[in-house]
Amino acid sequence: MKPISISNRLISTEVPPFIIAEMSGNHNKSLDRAIRIVEEAAKAGVDAIKLQTYTPDTMTLDLDRGDFFINEENSLWKGQSLYQLYNEAYTPWEWHEAIFKRCAELGLIVFSSPFDHSAVDFLEKLNAPAYKIASFENTDLPLIRKVAALGKPLIISTGMASVADLDETVKTVKEQQNEQLILLKCTSTYPASPEHTNLATIPHMRDLFGCEVGLSDHTQGIGAAVASIVFGATVIEKHFTLSRADGGVDSAFSLEPEEMKQLVQESKRAWKALGGIRYGASETEKDSMKFRRSIYTSEEVKAGEQLSSSNVRIIRPGYGLAPKYYDFLIGKRVNRDIPKGTPLNWDFIS
Repeated sequence: MKPISISNRLISTEVPPFIIAEMSGNHNKSLDRAIRIVEEAAKAGVDAIKLQTYTPDTMTLDLDRGDFFINEENSLWKGQSLYQLYNEAYTPWEWHEAIFKRCAELGLIVFSSPFDHSAVDFLEKLNAPAYKIASFENTDLPLIRKVAALGKPLIISTGMASVADLDETVKTVKEQQNEQLILLKCTSTYPASPEHTNLATIPHMRDLFGCEVGLSDHTQGIGAAVASIVFGATVIEKHFTLSRADGGVDSAFSLEPEEMKQLVQESKRAWKALGGIRYGASETEKDSMKFRRSIYTSEEVKAGEQLSSSNVRIIRPGYGLAPKYYDFLIGKRVNRDIPKGTPLNWDFIS
């Protein structure tokens, strides 16, 4: 498949993974904090900042009963209405321009997840270079169709989606002649548990849909994200905050600056370590061959004398005959005097 480029940054298995710091609601309703998140993300070395573009009214109805109230015991947001949650978490649209500008100054790519058609129109005015569709919107085919028609790279999280759901989603994108699709394996629980992350789905998804695949990771820490690279993840998205202790709607499963820096570093190491299928000593290992064991004389051996366990040993370094010849050599006579500590070779054998 052809590499995808977002603002000249390639997304492909041939280059290190594209790392996205998801701001979400971790700005805690402060533009100054949002700007600081951008600055810390740049210091950590990420490729991109991602926002979320919605308002409470574009997401839901202002009701606090029934379907609109969060009652699940295991939810981070239990006791709030959907409207209250989105009112707390949303990034004011009037902040976007300042955030986009600061990202540009720091050399960061910035884009967003639109949650309705008006958000797409708004982001187009800011020349967003790419779009992200969140897991909860991955079956909103009218929204996906509108974004795909723009011809820009489109990243879609796959949380909760069945194969049939994804087939419809992918077809909707391709019907708009948009081949710049990236699917992100995602588990839509907050936080997500490692045992429900199922990274082995990544190569299957790549083969099934013929597109780049990455990971939108809601687990705590960086282990799952780094491991995803082994399965071919070319994009990694993690929520990002200045400090979990500061609270915020997504803080519990967000990385802090030093952790994000580690993710950037370790993902590059993991990608470099993939290499190819290879056996035998590599160029960098050749100097280490001397530390293998081989057969040496452990005592002086006179011409005509037999080799035995009392005058030869298998030891380091590795300049003598290989250990596999030890049993063959025992009992053989030598054709010259051999000093103690000499690596044996076939020239010494009568």
